[in-house]
Amino acid sequence: MHDRETTMKRLTIVLLPILLAACTQPAEPQVNAADTAAIDYPASITVDHVDNYHGTGVADPYRWLEDDVRESEDVSNWVEAQNAVTFDYLATIEERSLIEKRLTELWDYERFGLPRKEGGRYFYSYNNGLQNQSVVYTQATLDERARLLIDPNTWSDDGTVALASYFPSPDGAHVAYLVQDGGSDWRVGEVLNIETGEKLDGRLEWLKFTGLSWAGDSSGFYYSRYPATSKEEKFQSLNKNMTIYFHELGTRQEDDVVVYATPDNPDWGPRAQVTDDGDHLIITISVGTDSRYSIVYQDLTDPESKPETMIEGFDYDYSMIGNMGDDLYFRTNNGAPKNRLIVIDAKDPAPENWREVIPEAEDVLDGVDLVGGKIITEYMQDAWSVVKIYDLDGNHTGNVDLPGIGTAFGFGGKVDDTETFYGYTSFNTPNTVNRFDVETGETMVFKAPDVPFNPDDYVVDQVFYNSRDGTRVPMFIAHHNDVVPDGNRPTLLYAYGGFNISLQPSYSVTRMAWMEMGGIFALANIRGGGEYGEEWHKAGTRLNKQNVFDDFIAAAEYLIDEGYTRTEKLAVQGGSNGGLLIGAVVNQRPDLFGVALPAVGVMDMLRFHQFTAGRFWTDDYGSADDPEEFKALLAYSPYHNIQDGVAYPPTLVTTADTDDRVVPGHSFKYAARIQEAQGGDAPVLIRIETRAGHGAGVPTEKRIAAYADTWAFVVRNLDMRLPEGYAE
Repeated sequence: MHDRETTMKRLTIVLLPILLAACTQPAEPQVNAADTAAIDYPASITVDHVDNYHGTGVADPYRWLEDDVRESEDVSNWVEAQNAVTFDYLATIEERSLIEKRLTELWDYERFGLPRKEGGRYFYSYNNGLQNQSVVYTQATLDERARLLIDPNTWSDDGTVALASYFPSPDGAHVAYLVQDGGSDWRVGEVLNIETGEKLDGRLEWLKFTGLSWAGDSSGFYYSRYPATSKEEKFQSLNKNMTIYFHELGTRQEDDVVVYATPDNPDWGPRAQVTDDGDHLIITISVGTDSRYSIVYQDLTDPESKPETMIEGFDYDYSMIGNMGDDLYFRTNNGAPKNRLIVIDAKDPAPENWREVIPEAEDVLDGVDLVGGKIITEYMQDAWSVVKIYDLDGNHTGNVDLPGIGTAFGFGGKVDDTETFYGYTSFNTPNTVNRFDVETGETMVFKAPDVPFNPDDYVVDQVFYNSRDGTRVPMFIAHHNDVVPDGNRPTLLYAYGGFNISLQPSYSVTRMAWMEMGGIFALANIRGGGEYGEEWHKAGTRLNKQNVFDDFIAAAEYLIDEGYTRTEKLAVQGGSNGGLLIGAVVNQRPDLFGVALPAVGVMDMLRFHQFTAGRFWTDDYGSADDPEEFKALLAYSPYHNIQDGVAYPPTLVTTADTDDRVVPGHSFKYAARIQEAQGGDAPVLIRIETRAGHGAGVPTEKRIAAYADTWAFVVRNLDMRLPEGYAE
């Protein structure tokens, strides 16, 4: 078992080599109508709506744009009109077709997921390059020919129905999987007979933010779900009353047994995890996105046992790793802001009996696995990976050798496995799947991408800069060897800064395509993330959120001061919480950036907790319901801090109509307001994807088109020149 969901769900895409002349011999600029023509934005009506927050009136003139686009004709018409303007503008950029052609070429390579092993069989995902959705293969041995097991590309004509996740049974006879439709966070569960390929009866609905955990005898599995809701409320209503059920194979969902429910605490989110030996059920309860849990335990070897509280309160992170008999291994930040590994005796779980196996270290203990009688740990050292091996007593026995500044992830398996698999990636290295022999410590490449590209042609560096308050912040910088920072280089600065999420080096076709065009890519590890543990995270939350914006602004100033770029050549990008980041810093320093790219952002900080999963985010943001936090939120809320007459930089807002995590009303309201306020000549556009959500499950065709649009917008507005011979 692994104690975290990896951040490798980001776009993983790849780069082809570029000629030496590509970075040094720019083509002549092309001029067309979009350079000079004024944009006639669609009319966005305003309403006289004012909310009272603790005696302060706050206007919300675009409140009507919060309505669900599927249910409101007015919002639907607004979306259609905005898209028409945006796509008309993008169509005038001649470079766009070249960029799309090149992105398609770069995307077209084989990609493999990490194998998992159940019941003597291996399972892994695969994409041949341009498949809209990755498929799942299975094989009995690593040498035999793999067999296609699940192909989501047959589920819809437009590629928007995706495989969200899959879970093979311990006996290797069945695989349960979750289906995502149109990018929504809602999931539908199905079960497949691996031998026959037939689906079992018992379709599961109303699943969200849950995995599936099989019983040890493979008779069924545990899962969490929310109560059914109406069609009108499905994509906007708050998610409450999550309940754990057990589903027996071949039965109807209506017959599923309630295992754990908290009707007196509807905000609690319980999720179930069965240990590999099938003897223990661990229920982890959360109340938000913060990694602070209560733990409930049930002895599955005793038919009379009931779930009982093991760790009460929501004070610390307790991430279940695995077990050796009754010894339950947890990674925790209790007494260790950078995490430690402890053992809790299932039969005697009192805190005074807990045993520390691996103490807190200087680096953050990010991941832990029990495989082959060893403890494999993944540490973050200034946001890049160091992998160490320990015995069960916590003695360090060796490291896994890694090529350099990059990210290693995976290492899943069971305590009696002799092998495990891990991936390695960096900004200049596509993900390579490796097999690690736990007994010998040897690594063998299992699947490597076949791309005509030499990682040595690219530079990956890490620098450190000081933020406004003197805090030392790390930043990765990557570019082609032939790109010499001369103060004029087009540069893309990206960050996130929230929810304890750490940004580590990873390979991306879109970013590498950017570097192929002669650009510099920079990733700042600002506060709010987990790169340096819980203290780093907390320094960017609630009343400390301004630190996040200060860190990002300081990163931009560093890139300019150190001669990498200048304002007119600097694009800034972020998504979700990172979209909030871009909206906030553009309001605070509109003079600093050449292009702004806020994606699926949380733009109304006073009302985010009124929709779908937004209530979970109060852990990081605080809530406008609290007088002091209201003042802090209002001070930086992107929607509320746009000022009339300010010359805002060229801005391309992106969102999707089926985003039920950060509902698109955030971006709709923000775009309408900044279009109204724009005091300069720069374009302010919004691109609204259809049949798509917060990012997961987007088909390849849509991803390529979206990034062709994005990079075309940047090329135009940073006055970039594509390299000579580009995409020919």
